[in-house]
Amino acid sequence: MLGEISVTPTIGVRNMEAARSFYEKKLGLMPASTGDEYVQLYKAGNSLIEVYKSDFAGTNKATAMTWGVGNKIEEEVRSLREKGIEFEHYEMPATRIEGDIHIMPYMKAAWFKDPDGNIICLHSH
Repeated sequence: MLGEISVTPTIGVRNMEAARSFYEKKLGLMPASTGDEYVQLYKAGNSLIEVYKSDFAGTNKATAMTWGVGNKIEEEVRSLREKGIEFEHYEMPATRIEGDIHIMPYMKAAWFKDPDGNIICLHSH
């Protein structure tokens, strides 16, 4: 049954004001609800992203959310960089880095963090 229902990434943040600025102004997401001081939903394609206030924000050391941007990865990375996003570089097997994009045999990927350190990925799948 769950395989037929959409899923929502849930991202914990410490400061809702900083998170709203990042997700709306840097990433260009539109609020999907009016939200309140503790929760804000954003529309991304056919998905929703829930950003909520949490004392445990940024403690995940793995990727929290991924966008599959297909062959537009270079364009998306360039656009985000122009908005002040700084990208992460990771040492990974069978991977080389060109600019801010990790080139792997099966895909390209780029990672960045939100203001609370949540890791976000763009990939070419």
